[in-house]
This record gives sequence, C-alpha cells and structure tokens, in this order.
Amino acid sequence: MLLIKDTLVSEDLIERFFVCDLDSCLGQCCIDGDAGAPLLPEERDAIDNHLEEILPMLTQSARETIKEEGSSYIDAEGDLVTQIVGGRDCVYTCYAEGGKCLCALEKAFREGKLPQLKPSSCHLYPVRLSRVGDLTAVNLHRWKICRSAERKGRTEGVRAYQFLKEPLIRRFGQEWYDELCLTAEEWLRSR
Repeated sequence: MLLIKDTLVSEDLIERFFVCDLDSCLGQCCIDGDAGAPLLPEERDAIDNHLEEILPMLTQSARETIKEEGSSYIDAEGDLVTQIVGGRDCVYTCYAEGGKCLCALEKAFREGKLPQLKPSSCHLYPVRLSRVGDLTAVNLHRWKICRSAERKGRTEGVRAYQFLKEPLIRRFGQEWYDELCLTAEEWLRSR
C-alpha cells in the first residue's frame, strides 16, 4: 500500500491494466450481486432531489419499486445502498441494444440532462474504498466479469488509475490525483 495524503492506495491500482469493455461484459456489474450500490447519504439526497426527472428514464418495474420501497435502503451489513429490482438489477439500470446494461444516471449526465448523480461507488468501480483507522484504503476489486476489461486495458496500455481519472478526481480532488500520478510513475519505474 502506498500513502497518498490521507489514503492508502493498493499497488494494484497502479500496476493493473483496466478499461471497461461494455461490449463484452454488457454491464454485468450493475446487475450481479446481492445488494444495491453503496451510497453516501448526500448522494441519496441528490438523487432524490432529481427523482421526478429520473423516473421517466427507468423501467416500469424500477418506477414501481421506488414508489413502493423508496430509492434506497439499508442492506444486511448496515450500508445505505441503491434499491434493487427483482432481487438483482440496480433500480437505475436501463438497457440498450444488444442487452447492454447502462446506468440511467450516467446516461442522463452524459446527455447534459442532469448533474453527475451516479453514486461514487459505481463511478469508481472497480475501486472499492474502506477505512483503515483514520485513512481511506483505495483497493482494486478483482472480479471474473472484469477479465475482459483487464485484457482491453493491457491491449490499450491503460492502467486502472489512468482509466479511473475522472472518478478519482471527483472523489479525492485534482491535487490528490496529481500526487497519485507522480507516485505511479516512480513506482512503475522502480519495478
């Protein structure tokens, strides 16, 4: 682990290659799992403040789930997470041609319809954050559904921290990301 400001960064974030390959995985990370995506309370509030604009983008079953159960819930581990539909899909999923699972929140942001409302846990994926005392641990989650992303990253020569530039800056700031880049260059040069 490498110390950057008040975080402990896994070497995997620097060493591993990664570029999402939506054509191969079809967005499986949004539909596989046993709970919704982790949310910060302020993220839930921001989404709820835009719910009237978001609802038309969602499936009928997602709209019904939100109406009946709310947009988020506390999971078995006590974490605030997005609501799920049918025991699997994140309530904010939508589908594109070919069965690709997309995030309605990100799609609306990219189209200029909404501010960035995608939960930071999703935006950062495959990074997972945890607490280690007073520090935040920044770890790269490895999952079989992301093997194609690892291959694509290797082919394109893009490391995980480079691919995740936008969400890392969103979460930790430009100064933190600049320090990460300098540390990464030194780390890779020394290997």
